[in-house]
Amino acid sequence: MHLSIIICSYNRASYISDALTCLYEQTSGLEAFEAIVVDNNSTDNTAEVYKNWRASHPNGSFTYTTETRQGASFARNTGAKIAKGQWICFLDDDALATESYVANVIKHIQDQPYAVGFGGRIIPKYIPAKPKWMSYYVSSLVGNFDYAPNACAFENGKYPLESNMIVNKQVFENIGGFNTALPGVVGTLRIGGEGKELFFKIRALGHTIYYDPSICVYHVVEIKKLTSEYMYRVASGIGRGERTRTKNISLNTYLLKIIEYLFKLGASVVLGIKYAIQGTPAKSWPIIKFRIDALKGLLNY
Repeated sequence: MHLSIIICSYNRASYISDALTCLYEQTSGLEAFEAIVVDNNSTDNTAEVYKNWRASHPNGSFTYTTETRQGASFARNTGAKIAKGQWICFLDDDALATESYVANVIKHIQDQPYAVGFGGRIIPKYIPAKPKWMSYYVSSLVGNFDYAPNACAFENGKYPLESNMIVNKQVFENIGGFNTALPGVVGTLRIGGEGKELFFKIRALGHTIYYDPSICVYHVVEIKKLTSEYMYRVASGIGRGERTRTKNISLNTYLLKIIEYLFKLGASVVLGIKYAIQGTPAKSWPIIKFRIDALKGLLNY
């Protein structure tokens, strides 16, 4: 069984070598997978860092390529085209795979022979520390994802996150890969939801999407990801992605999404009051602002 791990990178030279080293040290051995780094127009020294890393880690199958069209969807599709594996795993350039990551991916495929798409747990690695205003609900903006304590099927429209998801290559190609109208980050603008749409397409074909917490990565969350500007970009990007996705289905679907977002905004106010009553008022405003920013993106405001 062969697995292709695709890491798309954009100006993360300071993290890419750690991400690759985690793969190099997998308990499965290097023969169990190939790794493909797709440089998506980085303006830092990502290429040089990769070259130096590869010189000191010569074993295994590691490939470096570029994609000049800006956006993670473009980069991931490019990586998928050259992937040789039957399965494609997408990781972020600041995601650190646990040492048994590949072994657990392979085990999941063996345990679920009819699975065509699944994902795993993502644990934030805060640098230098988790801020006091961070709550469970807001932490999803920095990649926190822990769906269930045991392996199970996703329910109620839930799906894997982009920084830790695995799909069968044939199915991925059959549904056309990632929708480039949902490119992810383009400059300072984010239009997210590409992973959500991908798995919704897979589910529409009648397939079950699985979650396995043993397939785990740590997601680096540095200080610049803890600013209000960054949080706004991510939250509004979620809304923009949903605007694009739902309007492509129908106007009614889009209007229903607006109603859903208004309901979630109301719920966030209730949660904010609850945090204040519980003595953690610092968590109140960020969760409300998350929903306001997402609604702004949905309304293209």
